[in-house]
Formats: sequence, C-alpha cells, structure tokens
Amino acid sequence: MAKTYFDDIPTGWQQDMGRWPLTPESVIAFAREWDPQPFHVDEELASQSIYGALTASSLHLFAICTRLFFDHGSEIAVLAMLGKDAVRFPNPARAGSELHYTTECTSARASKSKTDRGIITLSDTLCDESGAIVLSQDVSLLLARRS
Repeated sequence: MAKTYFDDIPTGWQQDMGRWPLTPESVIAFAREWDPQPFHVDEELASQSIYGALTASSLHLFAICTRLFFDHGSEIAVLAMLGKDAVRFPNPARAGSELHYTTECTSARASKSKTDRGIITLSDTLCDESGAIVLSQDVSLLLARRS
C-alpha cells in the first residue's frame, strides 16, 4: 500500500474517505457500551424523542470517521492527532442511513524545528445519503515527512 506523507497533502487537497452503513444494530450496540441515551439504544423511546427515530451517538460518528480514515486506500503517515476544533452536529445521524465522509486540507505547514514532520488541518464532513451534514470538524494532525 502506498503511503501518503505531509509532502503529499497541500492546502486544497481533497479526498473521498468512504461510506459507512449506519445499521440500527450497530447504533444500539455502540451506544449501549459508550453512550446509553434512550434515543441511541431504544427504538420506541427514540421515536418519542426530539429526533423521532433512533440516532447515532456523536462518539459513534467520531469512530466511523476514524475507521474510514484508517481504511483509506493510501495510508496517511499520522504521527499524532493534535486536536479537533469547530465540531458540529447540525443534523441527527439516523439509523438506517449510509454516511459519506469527505475531507479537505485547509492548512499545511512544515515544522521549522523538526524537519521530519509537518502539521496539517483537515476540514471533515460526514453526510447522510440526502447530503445532510451530520458531523463537521477541523482536525489538526502531525504527519511524517518523506525521508
């Protein structure tokens, strides 16, 4: 598998990171372990919530992005995640949806003190099949440079 380094990701770089089926079973299983809100774990109670249906936990959405990022066709040479900013959940991620993850590099700067690495900021979007954004975030990553 080819590796993608800091040097390969200029500002403006865009990628389709993949799709993920959000099954009711996976929503419930994840939420039972990590975020057992009634609207994540019980379809009947979820139907009576402000969402009107079973929805995925925000933690589940982060996990899906992480999995798709890792599974991307070209391994990205991440040394560390430095932070997340501007995290938003403008629409619920409903069970039964297919989610689509895209990303764009909004900044890239080489380290001046450690020339073997650089920092990029990615603007991530996770949408459902209708195009409604269910997660947006800016992620700062420390990447290895080509040797």
